[in-house]
Amino acid sequence: MTIPGPAESVEPVVRTSSGAVRGRTEDGLTVFRGIPFAQPPVGDARFAAPRRPRPWDGVRDAYDFGPPPPQDLGAAGTAGPPDVPGGDDWLTVNVWTPAPDPAAHRPVMVWIHGGAYKMGHSGSPAYDARRIAADGDLVVVTLNYRLGMEGFAHIEGAPANRGLLDQIAALAWVQDNIAAFGGDPDQVTIFGESAGAGSVAALLAMPRAAGLFRRAVAQSVPGTFFSAALAADIGTALAAELGLRPTVEDLSEITPDQLVKAGQALAPKMPGNVSRWGQAAPTVTPYAPVVDGEFLPVTPWQALTSGAARDVDLLVGHNRDENRLFTAMAGKLGQIGEDRASAALRLYAPGGEAAYRAAFPDASANDLYERVQTDWLFAMPSLHLAEAHLAGGGRSHVYELTWPAPAFDGALGACHALDIPLLFGTFQESLALLQFGGAEPSEEALALSARFRSSWTAFARTGDPGWPAYDTGQRLARVFDAEPAVAPYPEEASRRLWEGYEFAPLPLVDPKA
Repeated sequence: MTIPGPAESVEPVVRTSSGAVRGRTEDGLTVFRGIPFAQPPVGDARFAAPRRPRPWDGVRDAYDFGPPPPQDLGAAGTAGPPDVPGGDDWLTVNVWTPAPDPAAHRPVMVWIHGGAYKMGHSGSPAYDARRIAADGDLVVVTLNYRLGMEGFAHIEGAPANRGLLDQIAALAWVQDNIAAFGGDPDQVTIFGESAGAGSVAALLAMPRAAGLFRRAVAQSVPGTFFSAALAADIGTALAAELGLRPTVEDLSEITPDQLVKAGQALAPKMPGNVSRWGQAAPTVTPYAPVVDGEFLPVTPWQALTSGAARDVDLLVGHNRDENRLFTAMAGKLGQIGEDRASAALRLYAPGGEAAYRAAFPDASANDLYERVQTDWLFAMPSLHLAEAHLAGGGRSHVYELTWPAPAFDGALGACHALDIPLLFGTFQESLALLQFGGAEPSEEALALSARFRSSWTAFARTGDPGWPAYDTGQRLARVFDAEPAVAPYPEEASRRLWEGYEFAPLPLVDPKA
């Protein structure tokens, strides 16, 4: 009798369009990490649209995550997170599959991480997809894409939205290869949070992405899409931090780390440029998808209203207290006074400061500040995406997370990014440690986590997450709390304030300011 050796039992090999890859069996799943979906975007490929990966001979070990793209990590550094491989092969995917069986035809979920379009990587422990793949009996793919100046800054001579083009290249790789991993290329769901949700929204509107996915999940969609004029002006300011012009010629010899540092230098100066950059200035994020008229012809809200993605099922929602995470990280949780609240209301409230104060007469200055910033940046862009899709003939399901993070005696509320550990079940990642106070998740948290995964995977499998589709009559939404419910969309006061508001590309307000 022949006993299979370790390589035969735990190291399956799959052939992709570029070459064979060897994965590992882990916890009942087969996992492949660091598979190139495009050439390294360096040398003459830098600042260019992604190019197909070069083929390789033999079998490539797919044991380790690929190196993260250069990114802004603040005091932690610039090039990439610690304890991950270096190198310039940034554009890679990872695959979790119950079995790499071409006959399996399992639904596929493709995760697009967030991070303000300037940080994050698919190898983060926060995005360990084993629980989603196992609980849903489906294939999960995570991907890297170019960030910061490499991926999103306006650079003359380079295509706009290079980070989004990377995502499209990864989705094309999925179409070409996922069947060999046991996935069904006709049953692909993209899902993402924050900048990842902004990317999902952009992909819904990009002609080049049409047909690459069947369903989409957008968790906390940011409303920040730049006009071409604003992107060009901020690009000029970024290059000026290096004493250069924003051109491929000037920037191609500058190291990626230096570009990251340019963004780090400009970000704290942005709030002083409200008269020039308007609502984009206080975000201290000089990057966003650009409505360039070519790759992204119009905003996602315009595109969906016109029916651009009517055949794509959409699941979209947000957290009740999104902005509290940022206030807490600034050390100002619960400490916002009247002056800062009034300034935020004047800048963001669609009906002006008086309208918000009238709609929330009992709210403190701190609460008004949190409410208007949550509404402007995440809540209303998310709700309006669902309503735009409905207007264009599509089907949307809406949710809101209202369960408060346990840390700080619940003062964080249902803050930004709380849905990530709940969805992935990754409670020991750095941001989750802040949200959960370092404690082990309670039975209540684990039960809510399981509900998130079951809803998301059911949606990927059938297009139905388990509650009615949104309409403008009942406006039903899933409310994720200790006791989940289906109820009319909870933020009715905000919805009315923002009714009819257009999330247009953020403009260059005054180029002479």
